[in-house]
Amino acid sequence: MSTASTPSGRPGSHTPATQAAGTAASTAPAAAGAPAPRVALVTGATQGLGLALAEGLAERLGPQDTVYLTGRDPGRTADAVAALPAGGARVRAEVLDVTDPAAPARLAAVLRERHGGVDVVVGNAVMRVGPDDDPREVVAPYTEVNNFGTTRLLRAFTPLLRDGGRFLVVASSLGRLHYLAPVLHDRFDGLTSLDAVDAAVAAWRDEVRDGSARAGAWPGFVNIPSKIGQVAAVRALAGQRREEDARRGILLASVCPGMMNTPTSALWWDVSGAPTAAQAAVALLALALGPVDPAHYGELVRDGEVLPWAP
Repeated sequence: MSTASTPSGRPGSHTPATQAAGTAASTAPAAAGAPAPRVALVTGATQGLGLALAEGLAERLGPQDTVYLTGRDPGRTADAVAALPAGGARVRAEVLDVTDPAAPARLAAVLRERHGGVDVVVGNAVMRVGPDDDPREVVAPYTEVNNFGTTRLLRAFTPLLRDGGRFLVVASSLGRLHYLAPVLHDRFDGLTSLDAVDAAVAAWRDEVRDGSARAGAWPGFVNIPSKIGQVAAVRALAGQRREEDARRGILLASVCPGMMNTPTSALWWDVSGAPTAAQAAVALLALALGPVDPAHYGELVRDGEVLPWAP
């Protein structure tokens, strides 16, 4: 099952018995003078940064608003929602497997029907790898989640963004040409469509799988080209949408949360003094809900500052 609504949620979330009433309320016009209900969605939200982002959005939004906490496993998404503190926005568990080519579009259609649009989308679904993983074995599922999952989400949900909406792709400061050999820059620089980005990622993936990447200039750490692909996807789509999004006050950006003290990061680095996921989420929540800085549009942002794409 790729997308499925669950009845689990914090107080105020829908159950099957109240689904019709809840849907009517979410799509009804706001009372005069009242803020329109807002809708947010976070992928990869059952643990770590994604969970912290879903919780932070719920805390900062109001009881008329809805936050969708999504993940691949129905039980884990339901448990994550149930464990959140009460108060703030309604939080709903929704199953979303971004490796299913049709799943993001199906969920987008569901949210369009329920709410008419979305206000905040944070793409955080990620497959984690460790130092002992063989890149040739992990690169296919890794790119399926991190890269093709990202472009599926962009295709499905950017058309749903309301005026003033935000779409953030969680990437990394490693997602810059600075970390790629100059001879490889043209693989990702200047791409103008999501299809072109997907093709570039697929070509790199295939070189890793057949071993030819090891004889070339590609870095051995698969996270670097993958993150560059994520940032390139945002840049490509932003190039198409920039004028209209500026008119409508929409922010589309990739974001770097910085080093975090998580079990996965600890496999690679000493993160004992690094911020927790909840602490790292604060800067991203400011981008999701605070005033838009036009300089951030289409860029990679860390702690409110734009990181340069090219050396």
